[in-house]
Amino acid sequence: MRHINIPIFIPHMGCPNDCVFCNQRRISGKKDFDIRTVHYELETAISTVDYDNCEVEIAFFGGSFTGIDRGDMLYLLGLAKGYVDAKKASSIRLSTRPDYIDGEILDILSAHGVTDIELGLQSMSDCVLSASKRGHTAECAKNACHMIKERGFNLVGQMMVGLPNSTLSDELLTAREIVSLGCDAARIYPTVVFCETELCDMMNRGEYIPLELSDAVNRSAEVLSVFADANIPVIRLGLCAADNLFEPGTIAGGAYHSAMGEMVYSELYYKKIREYIDDHGLTERISGKDITLYVPSGEVSKVSGQKRSNKLRLQNEYNVKSVKIIENPSLLWYNILIEI
Repeated sequence: MRHINIPIFIPHMGCPNDCVFCNQRRISGKKDFDIRTVHYELETAISTVDYDNCEVEIAFFGGSFTGIDRGDMLYLLGLAKGYVDAKKASSIRLSTRPDYIDGEILDILSAHGVTDIELGLQSMSDCVLSASKRGHTAECAKNACHMIKERGFNLVGQMMVGLPNSTLSDELLTAREIVSLGCDAARIYPTVVFCETELCDMMNRGEYIPLELSDAVNRSAEVLSVFADANIPVIRLGLCAADNLFEPGTIAGGAYHSAMGEMVYSELYYKKIREYIDDHGLTERISGKDITLYVPSGEVSKVSGQKRSNKLRLQNEYNVKSVKIIENPSLLWYNILIEI
């Protein structure tokens, strides 16, 4: 069954403070939110669903959902639950902050059929959280994760790469914590500097230097490797390539590319290829030879890289004559085989 996500964006509603990087109105493309239009949005989206071949999830994104006005939250949850009860949606997902999770909130979410909670963890370093004016500590984030998992929700940990004061070590620590806390999936967002944010002002004053694209790709690939090794799916890598992100006056700097996800996955696969070559002592054996890479189903383009970049790197670095990439359905995620 094809999975259809119906996103309802509630930009910045419920958020108790402004993180230095945040401009949710820019990211979501919505400057205003009118709760009276949500029923119409849902009806319009659901009217197009082919229920013989699709399953539907209603998702509340953009703000800190559990921090919005309680009456508004109950109204939106009631709307979504109505579609679940009517078999027009199979699940409800929402995103929120760690400091807006407690027992009462989880009781409400459970009673309304919420299945998945995404937490904006961003970093597990208190130094990075403080520099980003996140408004909560790493310990708060850990407690929220424990409570969510104890209540049986699916948990998605969201993290960022390249925040103020953040290093690769901080980001690897964050990824490992997301794994150890039992998250069922993750999202990785290289930091983008949006106009009309404090981070933009910090950059203009020279107090923050955003990552170059190549650095963001490399660091994100290292983080992705942690999740890959733990078999934790990464359901999003980089911001969605929405049309509004390309409008003038939206992005001031930082690592943004419409193909960020593909670039990071390609970098990870090249890392896996090099590890395979080293582990199997193939450096001299593949020099001047034709080789075949066997990869998991659907991963050929990621292994090849943008504009065949990984193939070219193999030819330049290992003097490989030619590279053929073939799918092998028996291979698991991020596993490869090399045949000479």
